Amino acid sequence: MRLGSVWGIPIGLHPSWFFVFALVTWSLAAGYFPQEYPGWPVLQYWLVGAATALLFFCCILVHELGHSRVSIQSGIAIRGITLFIFGGVAQIAREPASPRVELKIAVAGPLTSLALAAGFAGAWLVVRGAAVLEAPVIWLARINLMVAIFNLIPGFPLDGGRVFRALVWLWTGNFAQATWAASLAGQVFAVGFIGLGVLTALGGNALGGVWMILIGWFLQSAAAAIQAQAGLVELLRGATVTQAMDPDCPRVPRTITLARLVHDEVLGRGRRCFFVTEDGHLHGLLTLHELKTVPRERWERVTAAEVMTPTERLVTVTPEQDLFAALQKMDDARVSQMPVVAGGRLLGTVSREQVLHYVRVRAELGT
Repeated sequence: MRLGSVWGIPIGLHPSWFFVFALVTWSLAAGYFPQEYPGWPVLQYWLVGAATALLFFCCILVHELGHSRVSIQSGIAIRGITLFIFGGVAQIAREPASPRVELKIAVAGPLTSLALAAGFAGAWLVVRGAAVLEAPVIWLARINLMVAIFNLIPGFPLDGGRVFRALVWLWTGNFAQATWAASLAGQVFAVGFIGLGVLTALGGNALGGVWMILIGWFLQSAAAAIQAQAGLVELLRGATVTQAMDPDCPRVPRTITLARLVHDEVLGRGRRCFFVTEDGHLHGLLTLHELKTVPRERWERVTAAEVMTPTERLVTVTPEQDLFAALQKMDDARVSQMPVVAGGRLLGTVSREQVLHYVRVRAELGT
């Protein structure tokens, strides 16, 4: 669910957020507040609990914006921030170019949470005695402090894991080795959380135990994904676009109908992308993505020129460009293939599918 944007960064809610919002509200309204502040009307517990939970997730958003601000200042775009069941995540466009940049981006979040904790603690000194204000403010001060401390655990995907990677990277000069070390640390801590969750559940706190097991599972999955990405970077090390590109991307005229294109090229030859040309000049690129935006009943009347991506909007690469950089470029542009151009000449295309095929072959050969 799109909520809006801050600094041009889209802010969204994953459906799982509603579950955790309800869980936090319930734990505050039915547990924490009645124990700490007895005597309130039931409705007041729930209203204050919901407002406090909402403010808590606003704090999580501010934490992610702390990362995002430093990232943008370092020249790295943020695709979006999503609040979900385990808090929030800022989707960084690419990895930092140096360990110092990584370190600055990583520490920005915990420092932001510490500042929020200090701010709410200061507010508590002002509102002490007014229970309806004191209760949420002191809880928010404590929870932001806990968020800062938790995120400093030195394992991926937590901020502390990125700090750990930056330090190992700075020490060894090897990004892949640093990523592997931080991912391994993240998986070790994840197993620890799962084990602690099992013990907590067996000790009688089933909800707390299950929650810790889920957190451990999430940390383990994310750390393993980062480790897999590091392996991909290693497999593509030294590879160029030339080694994975397809020089035979077919050319079709501007006037060909989508029905004819599908019949002759897509179904007939298994093609997925086409250069739209006229008199030897490139006018655009047409892929299955654009084709599927047109209702099937209109394919007989719509031509390639009407739905293609024109040349001025195409993202291109050169044949000597690093293959992993090309893959990142596709990701940044949210496309599945790009034309390969050199000296104004069209040489072919490179696609995600071709890159993955190259990775599989290289992995099988052990090179």
